Amino acid sequence: MNILSVSDVESSLIYSADIARRFHDVDLAISCGDLSYFYLEYIISTLDIPLYFVRGNHAKEIEHGYGGTRKSPWGGINLHKKVLRDRSSGLLLAGVQGCIRYNEGSYQYTQEQMWLQVMRLVPGFLLNKLRYGRYVDIFVSHASPWGIHDQSDRAHQGVKAFLWLVKTFQPTYHLHGHIHIYYPGTLRETKLGKTTILNTYGYQKLPFDWPTGS
Repeated sequence: MNILSVSDVESSLIYSADIARRFHDVDLAISCGDLSYFYLEYIISTLDIPLYFVRGNHAKEIEHGYGGTRKSPWGGINLHKKVLRDRSSGLLLAGVQGCIRYNEGSYQYTQEQMWLQVMRLVPGFLLNKLRYGRYVDIFVSHASPWGIHDQSDRAHQGVKAFLWLVKTFQPTYHLHGHIHIYYPGTLRETKLGKTTILNTYGYQKLPFDWPTGS
């Protein structure tokens, strides 16, 4: 299957009348945060696929737009602090929103608070292992893991609990945003054990191959 992951900045290749032709083979979409609800709704409605999301640190609690007021994208599925199985594909997903706290803004957490949120996912991972033979296929966050794709300033520090999660449960992908890419050649993909950690700033289209024995 093919997955479209988006984050942080709207792409003219997606918000386009040509989206259905360009991404006709995409089966599922994921947002790693800081994108408007109407942009995510455009993806859902034009591609007619499920979309899972977490919020970024610049997310608005409420958006006003065509059709009324909403607190989340219509048709989108919030992954924050959840372990879910996509009904159509059987894909196992989990997510945590936000970034490390650097001011009094929304969707910001201390390292300790991030640990608590990750620990809430662990029972679901263990249940997945019993039911499906694997813990989680894709872990979705806004912030990056500690020491991977992160930056030295406090706003863009990685999350220590995410690094532990990847090392312990080895999802096929850890998808994140938050770290903006301004220069060609900026590292956006790192392999850690069996996990591909991918910064999906803008958008990335990626294949998902089912683990052996699934």
